[in-house]
Amino acid sequence: MTALLEVEGLSKRFRGLKAVADVSFTVPEGRILALIGPNGAGKTTTFNLIAGVFPPDEGRVTLKGRSLTGLKPNQVCAAGIGRTFQIVKPFGQLTVEENVIVGALARERSVETARQQARAVLERLELADQANRPARSLTLPDRKRLEVARALATRPTLLLLDEVLAGLRPTEVDRMVGVLRDLNRREGLTILMIEHVMRAVMALSDRVVVLDHGEKIADGAPAEVVADPRVVESYLGAEALD
Repeated sequence: MTALLEVEGLSKRFRGLKAVADVSFTVPEGRILALIGPNGAGKTTTFNLIAGVFPPDEGRVTLKGRSLTGLKPNQVCAAGIGRTFQIVKPFGQLTVEENVIVGALARERSVETARQQARAVLERLELADQANRPARSLTLPDRKRLEVARALATRPTLLLLDEVLAGLRPTEVDRMVGVLRDLNRREGLTILMIEHVMRAVMALSDRVVVLDHGEKIADGAPAEVVADPRVVESYLGAEALD
């Protein structure tokens, strides 16, 4: 299967600390890959390297064969990568719809066209009935979905999701899993997700990459990865296999 995203030998140091060390993986087009590992493993740093927040010290990132290495975040977005952030911070004074319009304007020149795009995205994320509410008034689950909606409004080829299920109750997790599954299966959206909710990882992902102390320690099918002794020791714990 054709690789949409290729990450090759990424490394990044901060004041001598190697946050990411020679990490490589690919994300096939139309698939969902989960990036997991303990806190401080280098997952969000890897996302930031892909998204252009800062350049890698070594390695490169390519999307559809085009190098993204050294591009700024707005240029990476224009190339086709949308992302969410672990700490959800909508524009609180704006309405839900206006927040999504901001994302749509990354590609649309007309505000009215961006508004139409935003409304379509809000329908997909089951937020259309809250379009006119101030974003600051949303519950955490709805703010999480708004974060995904803003990223989707940029019309990405690849969507990076940074812990969009964190802090949600099981019923809310199931609801978001359903939304993400539909985006992937019905619309063919490729997804790279950082996630700690393992039942969601197992339900959604085609492949799992595990980081620990900045290094890749496992890469494979979900069932294989969660049974890997290195993954159990560093991240899951023996109780995860009970």
